[in-house]
Amino acid sequence: MRDPAMRPSFPRLLQQFFVEYLGQQKAVSPHTVAAYRDTFQLLLKFAQRQIGKNPTNLALEDLSAALILDFLNYLEKERGNSVRSRNARLAAIRAFLKYAAHKDFSALASIEQVLAVPTKRCDKPVLDFLTKPEIDAIVSAPDPTTWVGQRDRAMLALMYNTGARVSEVADLKLGDIVLGSTSVARLKGKGRKRRSVPLWQQTAATLRLWIRRLEQPDFTSALFPSSFGKPMTRSSIARRLAVAVNNASRVEPMLLNRVVSPHIIRHTTAMHLLHSGVDISVIALWLGHESPATTYIYLSADMKMKEEALLRLQPTVVGTKRFKAPDDLLAFLKGL
Repeated sequence: MRDPAMRPSFPRLLQQFFVEYLGQQKAVSPHTVAAYRDTFQLLLKFAQRQIGKNPTNLALEDLSAALILDFLNYLEKERGNSVRSRNARLAAIRAFLKYAAHKDFSALASIEQVLAVPTKRCDKPVLDFLTKPEIDAIVSAPDPTTWVGQRDRAMLALMYNTGARVSEVADLKLGDIVLGSTSVARLKGKGRKRRSVPLWQQTAATLRLWIRRLEQPDFTSALFPSSFGKPMTRSSIARRLAVAVNNASRVEPMLLNRVVSPHIIRHTTAMHLLHSGVDISVIALWLGHESPATTYIYLSADMKMKEEALLRLQPTVVGTKRFKAPDDLLAFLKGL
């Protein structure tokens, strides 16, 4: 049995988890690291208040199932986090404890109790997407005679064309766009996985006009810089989209009642591809889904396809006489 004095300390395990496991072995994205970091900052501050120990003095056993449950309740009731956020925090804690279980066998009993804490069920949100006239109005909304307007037009056109995540758009460099007889955008998705998405001729033409306006562009320059020359952030992209949606609402008034996020543009791309008859496996590759199973949500959300399937079914022909239940059946039902 391992000498207790040789047990790795909790601070060391947590540092190794972030540096060696997440950073080197898993090579996760900076966004994932940031999400896990925020989880443990919240957890360690909560543990300090609950049990009176500084983070550097904590042991693995201190992260008991009772403490974790109290922490999850705190997230929901005091911080006002959603069930989805609560489950995401729990997933980060589980990932660390699974790693720690291979490093400190003496804490296995405590770790197993925490791993048994279930995720909470929650209602799945209705998948929202835009109509073709709505997305066309949004892409056309920025003023093409201005520098900012031309940039926003090119950016929104590319977002709709590729269905890219907002982080993928923010990371795009000039060298990631190939304009020629066959134009493509090379996107870096989750898990550092790259994919190439074909560009429609109209999108390629819009990007050509935009790239001509870039000052001293090179392959490493941000494709969509801010007015200060820095790469746009996810929040700044969302703000520019909100401006375009507001302007587009003059043409499409229904947009006034919509909250349109960059992810809804991604959903819109998927649904329009589906309506165009594109195979679900191709859409999965288009969006950069690791598994086609993720893409099936668009099939389940597509009411138009469900209605068409219903119309293809012939209704059963039945007689026109009204059914009259016997008295004993009515008595049975009344007695339930």
